[in-house]
Amino acid sequence: MTTDPTMARIGEALEFHHQQGRREAAREMFARIWEDIGGAEGDPLHVCVLAHSMADVQDDVGEELTWDLRALAAAGAITDERVAQAGVPLSVAGLYPSLHLNVGDCYRRLGDPGRAREHLERARAGIGALGDDGYGRLIRGGLERLAERLEEAT
Repeated sequence: MTTDPTMARIGEALEFHHQQGRREAAREMFARIWEDIGGAEGDPLHVCVLAHSMADVQDDVGEELTWDLRALAAAGAITDERVAQAGVPLSVAGLYPSLHLNVGDCYRRLGDPGRAREHLERARAGIGALGDDGYGRLIRGGLERLAERLEEAT
């Protein structure tokens, strides 16, 4: 359970999207939070998680990639101490497989299998940071699907 108010707000917006199917409402809430945190200049944890979430509610793959790349860039400035302080039950290293998975899938859908494979390999390299829980299985399954789709494309 997060103890960080901004992370809680991001979680509320995620519920709009995932539990209620309200993509537009989620996108609007994410946009308000983005303004509130100061955009890309905000707390790197907030920037990373918010951009990663905002990517999922984009209608255009290019915009989705832009948000995912923002998330990936912000991840480099996050510390495990900051993650723990926010009450996030994951290490910084545990963020990277999902970030690279999403970036890789965007590149695949944009017709750039080389970059997609590069991010698939980066995600696979960090998979040991994930637990054997629902989140870990979700990401591992996504990596398998991405690998299959890239194989089919060749």
